[in-house]
Amino acid sequence: MVTGPELDDRQLHRTLAELRPSQQMHGLGTGATRPLWTPAAELLRATGRDWDRRVHRISVLAHTLPPVVTDRWAKDCPRDPDALVVAACTRVAQVKQHTDWSNVWDVYGDCRRAAEAAPEDPTPWLAVLRLMYACGSPPHAAVPMWTEAVTRDPCNRTAHHQMLRHLSPRGHGTLMQMLDFADRCTSQAPHGSPLALLPLAARIELVAHRTTNASTGSFAADGHWYEPKAATEANTALTNWFHTDTPPHAESLPDLNLLAFALTRMKRTADAAPVFRRIGRHMTSHPWDLLPDAVRTFRYWQERAWG
Repeated sequence: MVTGPELDDRQLHRTLAELRPSQQMHGLGTGATRPLWTPAAELLRATGRDWDRRVHRISVLAHTLPPVVTDRWAKDCPRDPDALVVAACTRVAQVKQHTDWSNVWDVYGDCRRAAEAAPEDPTPWLAVLRLMYACGSPPHAAVPMWTEAVTRDPCNRTAHHQMLRHLSPRGHGTLMQMLDFADRCTSQAPHGSPLALLPLAARIELVAHRTTNASTGSFAADGHWYEPKAATEANTALTNWFHTDTPPHAESLPDLNLLAFALTRMKRTADAAPVFRRIGRHMTSHPWDLLPDAVRTFRYWQERAWG
């Protein structure tokens, strides 16, 4: 029921299927007729300068490929920007939360070398932003890295959601910083941009923060869905993104699930119905994992929305 990290990206799904034997061989290459990293290289070559999809695909590859494979790729192709970016992102994916900066300077160096090799690509800067989150860097230190990413791809969905997480009270910021950032970015977003959903994403982040805070109850976690401002934010997301003719972006499914979740919290079943139809069976774990029995809850609201 819950869709995998590749979402509805069929090319990425095929690449991951090709890479599975490589993972089982732990990158040793026994009996291989071509380098184990070849499917990933071919996928990124085909992706080209579609930065939105490139960021998504590299993120999935970084959490899927064994480091020994990405390191070999970078060693075999020391001047290949794709090899350097994937290797850096894979190393960042291995960094645990609450890591001290003194332990990851070499990883940071890999990210900067990847950025030099791929000067137009926002992905290395997003890797640095993830690294800073893991190390607990304050938001004011993270802003320059976010700026580097959005200078290269102004409406990049991943960049904005990463910065939102950084500014969240669950991250390293405050509630006001997170809400102000979401409102400002949405007001400046072009028609059809998924950034129209940032205020709803901020509300969901607030639910996650309050739900994990033992001093607050379920009403405190959910009561803000009934504020007039929440209704305005939902209307903006529907009008400026969902009901537009904009082609789906790489992470449309997480945004559809985010929107459906918000509408069900507001009891706007009629508005949620077409969103659930577009989702189909592609439920994402977040944000439904904030509720008890996520799959059953998703199915309940989907069936109710469909009548």
